[in-house]
Amino acid sequence: MSAKNSIPTLVVAGVRSGVGKTTIATGLMAALTARGYRVGPFKAGPDYIDPSYHRIACRVPCRNLDTWLLSPDMVIELFRRAASPRDVAVVEGVMGLYDGHSGLDEKGSTAELAKLLGAPVVLVADASKVARSVAAEVLGYQRFDPGVDIAGVVLNGIAGPGHLEFCKPQVEETTGIPVLGYMPHRQDLSQPERHLGLIPTVEGTVVRDWYRRLTSQVEETIDLDRLMTLASRARLPGSSSQVFPEEPQGPKARIAVAMDRAFSFYYQDSLDLLEAWGAEVVPFSPLEDPELPEGAGGVYIGGGFPEMYVEELSRNTGMIASIRDAAARGIPVYGECGGLMYLGEGLTDFQGALHPMVGLLPVSSSMPGSRLVLGYREVEALADGPLLRRGQRVRGHEFHWSVQDGAPSRGDAAYSVIDQDGRLEGFHSGNVLASYVHLHMASDPSLAPRFVDACSVKEKGRGPVSSTFTRR
Repeated sequence: MSAKNSIPTLVVAGVRSGVGKTTIATGLMAALTARGYRVGPFKAGPDYIDPSYHRIACRVPCRNLDTWLLSPDMVIELFRRAASPRDVAVVEGVMGLYDGHSGLDEKGSTAELAKLLGAPVVLVADASKVARSVAAEVLGYQRFDPGVDIAGVVLNGIAGPGHLEFCKPQVEETTGIPVLGYMPHRQDLSQPERHLGLIPTVEGTVVRDWYRRLTSQVEETIDLDRLMTLASRARLPGSSSQVFPEEPQGPKARIAVAMDRAFSFYYQDSLDLLEAWGAEVVPFSPLEDPELPEGAGGVYIGGGFPEMYVEELSRNTGMIASIRDAAARGIPVYGECGGLMYLGEGLTDFQGALHPMVGLLPVSSSMPGSRLVLGYREVEALADGPLLRRGQRVRGHEFHWSVQDGAPSRGDAAYSVIDQDGRLEGFHSGNVLASYVHLHMASDPSLAPRFVDACSVKEKGRGPVSSTFTRR
């Protein structure tokens, strides 16, 4: 096996959600980084919050690897590109090890990703309310798919030395899998949550002292040397995908990307692809900046928590006017989920008060808190736009609590959701496109270059694109 394909890798998977997988994966990343290793952080599935914890632990951006959104070759290409300069890659799984898009196969699961990467799995099991029985659970995971290399176990919720002695020997005797260590129950290592999970680190809720405490605990109770030995048995296969340009692209466009406490949900590889195809990605804050960055030829407003900062967003009338003016001048404006909510006419807060938003879309949003909308989506574009051509299909993901005050019509909808009987989704008119569906720019090689071209200076000769929306 060539050195190019031998990237030491560990996949940290849980037996289910809520077993401490994110805390343990982040702790491993932080502890290995503290030892001087260059750690490459990755997250399985369409998650934006956990990667913010990984980024601080490793001091480099975390990348998402999604085997349902992306082709196998694409996953390998993105992984190799980010992992090759690092000493070790640590991949946090999603949900339980075998949970994915379907209840009948492995598509989109952590197990599928681990096999694709040729990487060993460290299984996190919750022992807080069991003892010897935890061995039966680990045995079941081991036998469920012998093709998954479960190389080690970390026990979470260990009450003390006696509890550990009731768990560890039985796991090792029953399965032959080594217990690499444990984590005790410590309230000071818990992180606050709200309606979409953990609170993103961009909001300043996570302090450095938390990382120091976590790193110290991992160093004390998990065998990092043995973990590194296991990581070295990973064998990454080759791939034939090529989503990044072969030659450097000259500067074509400045794309203003909303990045602040309200908007922080982006795939790092999507931003890298925009830059690789000639975009200068310029961050801006809809909360604090008075207007869009000078010379912006496009606007990208991703997901986040606009509902938590609705008053501040509404008060920043300078930014609202700047975005409206950009749209009127024909500049492409693209919003995803939180971006859709912000670009609409209004957003009702948790107390029932309606706050005016940008007003480019004929829709308002509210937070009734009744039902989480969550799942993968395959959509078909209903018109030519800054990302897709009419009839083009692409995979995406939806994840929100908010609801809209009505559905789009056939004339102003952005997409038809193929796997939901053609349900109309999002809004699109001319240069304005917004939807609840998050897209990964690597899910179709044409997305990033098309968006960059749409935002390029040479395109501005077209003049303003009038909106066909009728304000409600």
